[in-house]
Amino acid sequence: MSVLDNFEQWKDFLGDRLHQAQKEGMDQNVISDLAYQLGEYLSTQVEPKNAQEKVLADLWHVASEEEQHAIANMMVKLVKDEGNGM
Repeated sequence: MSVLDNFEQWKDFLGDRLHQAQKEGMDQNVISDLAYQLGEYLSTQVEPKNAQEKVLADLWHVASEEEQHAIANMMVKLVKDEGNGM
């Protein structure tokens, strides 16, 4: 089973990666840029596996680039307390 199959597992996975990046001293601007790049990759290369991912994909496709950056930043905020890094 992929972490993309279950939205809670996906958030935990992203949370763990976020905490790892922060522990390594990654700047918030770099994290935001990586989140945007990940969103762009997922929107073009990965089929949504659940309803939540479908909503995010639909929002991403209708958003301007500025709005996509906002979505990526909101996902970072959403997962900041997820995973094992709390």
